[in-house]
Amino acid sequence: MTRKQKRGVLIGGGVATLALALILVLFALKDSIVFFHTPSDIVEKGVGPGRRIRLGGLVEQGSVVRGQGTTITFKVTDTLKDIPVTYTGVLPDLFKEGQGVVTEGVLEGDGTFKADTVLAKHDETYMPRDVAKALEAKGVKLGASAHPGQLKAEMP
Repeated sequence: MTRKQKRGVLIGGGVATLALALILVLFALKDSIVFFHTPSDIVEKGVGPGRRIRLGGLVEQGSVVRGQGTTITFKVTDTLKDIPVTYTGVLPDLFKEGQGVVTEGVLEGDGTFKADTVLAKHDETYMPRDVAKALEAKGVKLGASAHPGQLKAEMP
């Protein structure tokens, strides 16, 4: 075997080894790659209790119940299924009913999700107050449903 052939075999073996390692890592992390699971995903995939996951969806209207101290219970829904969530701590300012939310925690045996982190999502119409004022000063009309801190810009 010539020197060039030996080098080709060595490079080919290295590439094959890296490809195999990448496949094994992706296979091991296949369920962790998803940013969050919806309530329907959790039911369909049969996620078992005790597993740490992210649950995302909308906070169901009328489901927020403030308990003793900083304990809050609410339901996360994707309009098909809903999962009750218990959280102890301070909620983000953007948290409200009907708003998007991503919670991180553990699914318990009784079907309740015990969250240790709650991230509220804002919609695409959000605009900081300073930016809205600057746009108004330049003559850009803002949407009728807009109010300071939550403004939607419309181009003239």
